[in-house]
Parts: sequence; C-alpha cells; structure tokens
Amino acid sequence: MLTGMAALGWLTPRRRSATARSVLAGEASAEAARKSVPESLPEEEPEFPVLGDDKAAAFFDLDNTVMQGAALFHFGRGLYKRKFFETRDLARFAWQQAWFRLAGVEDPEHMQEARDSALSIVQGHRVSELMSIGEEIYDEYMAERIWPGTRALAQAHLDAGQKVWLVTAAPVEIAQVIARRLGLTGALGTVAESLDGVYTGKLVGEPLHGPAKAEAVRALAAAEGLDLSRCAAYSDSHNDIPMLSLVGHPYAINPDTKLRKHARELDWRLRDYRTGRKAAKVGIPAAAGVGAVAGGTAAAIAISRRRR
Repeated sequence: MLTGMAALGWLTPRRRSATARSVLAGEASAEAARKSVPESLPEEEPEFPVLGDDKAAAFFDLDNTVMQGAALFHFGRGLYKRKFFETRDLARFAWQQAWFRLAGVEDPEHMQEARDSALSIVQGHRVSELMSIGEEIYDEYMAERIWPGTRALAQAHLDAGQKVWLVTAAPVEIAQVIARRLGLTGALGTVAESLDGVYTGKLVGEPLHGPAKAEAVRALAAAEGLDLSRCAAYSDSHNDIPMLSLVGHPYAINPDTKLRKHARELDWRLRDYRTGRKAAKVGIPAAAGVGAVAGGTAAAIAISRRRR
C-alpha cells in the first residue's frame, strides 16, 4: 500500500498538487507538534506541607520571623504603660529595640539585658496577672506586627492537619498568648521561676536560645512521636541554625546575613517579607531602621530632659 506522496500518482496534476500541499501541511504540523513537547517534563515541587501527615509538625521562631521586632520589648512597653516600672527602664528597652531592629540579629548581651530587666520588673507579680495583661498587650502592640507571609505559612501547616509551635527565647507566658491568638498549637519559651503562682525574679535553667531551642524541639518531637525529617522549622537568625538543621524542611525567613549565606550554601528555602534593598543587607525595612533609631534616640532624649 502506497503512502504519502507516492500515493498521489493516480490523481490529475491539479488535484495532485492541491493534495500534496495538504499532505505537506499536515506532516509539517505534526512534526512541529512533536518538537514542541519537551523530551521530559520538569518535575513539579512536591506538595508541602503534606496533607494528613501526622508525623510532621512545624516550629517557628518568634522575633523577626513571625513578628516584627522583639516580643519582649513590646511586652515591656505594655508594662510601662501600666506603671510596672520607671522611665529610665523604658529608655533601656527603647535602645535595645532600636539596636535589635537596626542590626536585624540577636545579640546575646542585649538579649540578656532585656531578660534581666523583664525578670526584675515582674518579680513579685502573679503569673495569672501577667497572662491577663499579655492578652491586652498583644492587641495593643503585637497584632499589627505579625508578618502576614509567615502567618500564611503557619496556617498552611494547620490546614494540612499538622501541629504548629512557637519556639522562642521570650518568656513562655508571652509566647503562649501569641500562639493562642494566632490559633497555633502551643509555644516553647524561656521559663521564669514562680513560687505559689508568684514570680521570684529568677529563671528555671537557661534562656531558650540557640542550641537550647534545638534541644527543646528534639524533646517535643520525641514526646509527640514526630519524624523530624518530615518536620519544618522557620527562623530569621543564624543563632537558630541548630534548630533548622534538625528538620527535613528548614526555612530562612527574613534572614540575617549569616543565615542567608548558610541557607544558600545548603539550598534551604528562603522567604523575605521585608521591603527595600537595604533590608536584604541589614535585616530590616530601610524606613523602619531609621525610625527605630530615631524613636529610640528621641525617647532617650525626652526622658533625659524630664529627669533634669
């Protein structure tokens, strides 16, 4: 049986010419269609988080990952408003927050000073009192500072049926308030000592910072029966590399310079919800950095003048 052009011999010249053009057009179209299909389609990124994976969970750092700035500073502002401490303490809080936002990273010395200040302020107060005030402070200072992008990531894990935990050096009471208000599972945080429901002004152990976060996540995963290779962790700070390295899905969120470099070297996923070129360099929106320094300086000057 003849095919293609060979089969056209019995036709008249005119019909043979028209038919030949049709055959050529059809063959050309078929060839073009074949060439337009890649030899192998690129593999799509697997769905994450995996729906219904009860062996997976997500762990989120708080300061500058879920919330802009330091939760402890915002809490301090709320306590000052309620006359828990004097103006000189507010100046110290303002400077610590200005430094934190300008540098975009956690400095152990500044963080220790902030914790010591907070411990001295709450000493003698009831835990229940601080929890109740924490709810009010969240609405006043924290709610508007939650990063929508990070909030959406946490919600994706919740929608997939997974538990989501905050992991922070902030006091556990503050962390629990924030976790509850965001609809998260719970929070791991620094534990302040209390006796009969009253703060003593001391810590139980050490602040939940750096390697301690990784140990807390490891312990919680064991208690919850989680597979860390299927879990995710999110942080902005290179101090949390031990925690991020524990899980199969580490994310660098609004990363500082050291974490960004580390994440790129290991091909970790990055998300940056800040704006402006300077944000990528120093870890904050450019305008926010100037505003933080100006605000902290102005507060210090005003307080200094008031005390003369």
